[in-house]
Amino acid sequence: MSTAATALIWWVVPAMGLIGALGYVLWISKFQGKYQQETQRSVGQFQRFQDSLRDSQARDAEHNPPTALTTDINPELDS
Repeated sequence: MSTAATALIWWVVPAMGLIGALGYVLWISKFQGKYQQETQRSVGQFQRFQDSLRDSQARDAEHNPPTALTTDINPELDS
């Protein structure tokens, strides 16, 4: 391989890497806010779901208290 081709490779490969890195940084900085907003919205929806599930379980527990048989609590009392 000639020295000109070797020199070209030594300049072209790092230049392409630099262009790719700059493009990636610009792309990330442009779309980062959008993805953060979507993530926050998704987390908020999940937290609301958890809260509603917790509330419904608390309501169910109030309306239907668990009943325990005496044999379940202390089996020695039946004998």
